[in-house]
Amino acid sequence: MKKIGTSRTIDELGRVVVPKEMRERCGLEPGDRIEFHTEGDKIMLCKFHASCVFCGSTNNVRTALGRQICEDCLLEIKKAE
Repeated sequence: MKKIGTSRTIDELGRVVVPKEMRERCGLEPGDRIEFHTEGDKIMLCKFHASCVFCGSTNNVRTALGRQICEDCLLEIKKAE
């Protein structure tokens, strides 16, 4: 893990600015969603990639009834009806 030698202060609403160099390195653009993970006392931010609730695939994922589902699983559900 590369440190870039900066720190940020969390504001009164719990917000923090992610340094530009880190956003660029991770391909984050304004409006992108991020996921938060914890490991011990560390907080990790990751670019959000939708994955299917059934198989975990990140290919051809859509939202249906508030859930993420891939095209393959959607077709399987339609066949089972």
